[in-house]
Amino acid sequence: MADPDALRTRFARALEGARGPEAAGPDPAPYADRLLARWQEPQRRYHTLTHLTAVLDRIDVIEEHAADPDVVRLAAWFHDAVYLPDRSENEDRSARLAERALPEAGVSAAKTAEVARLVRLTVTHDPADDDPDGQVLCDADLAILAAPPSVYAAYTAAVREEYGFVPPDAFREGRAAVLRQLLDLPRLFRTPYGRTEWEATARYNLAAELEMLST
Repeated sequence: MADPDALRTRFARALEGARGPEAAGPDPAPYADRLLARWQEPQRRYHTLTHLTAVLDRIDVIEEHAADPDVVRLAAWFHDAVYLPDRSENEDRSARLAERALPEAGVSAAKTAEVARLVRLTVTHDPADDDPDGQVLCDADLAILAAPPSVYAAYTAAVREEYGFVPPDAFREGRAAVLRQLLDLPRLFRTPYGRTEWEATARYNLAAELEMLST
């Protein structure tokens, strides 16, 4: 279960790390609280505090591959901060939220721009080979694909609930297209850890789900 108090602490550490040791800024708590409120909106079933916690936990596992782990953590906080299942511009709106909030919270223009870039990267989950921060964020976000069977089943059920307004046949067709797109990627995971620990299991889960949707 996600712990809001623990998440507030984690946000404060990431924000202070991104500000730098010499930089002062306002209290992180109000910013954390506003983000926590967004992540608890009623339309969410998968994109919840549990997902946020899982992404942050995975960043902790692979942070050695990042150039600026605290910026990656802030990007995780913002990457689904705006989430309406029936809209296609969620990532851009989330990035714009970061662009407004982070300078006010004491983050430099350069690091704010990097957070926003990383958030927008989660549209494609296709970071460049020379983009370690993008690789860490995208791997952490996609790591659910390598979950054990019961956790993966709960993930797919929650995604279906978020898209409850989509008729069953249309959902199956759309979801199958997403799965094929992922399976066609030469690599799902870009960090050395992700390739070693998550790639094979994720491909197995995706193929199994696609087969189930096709029957």
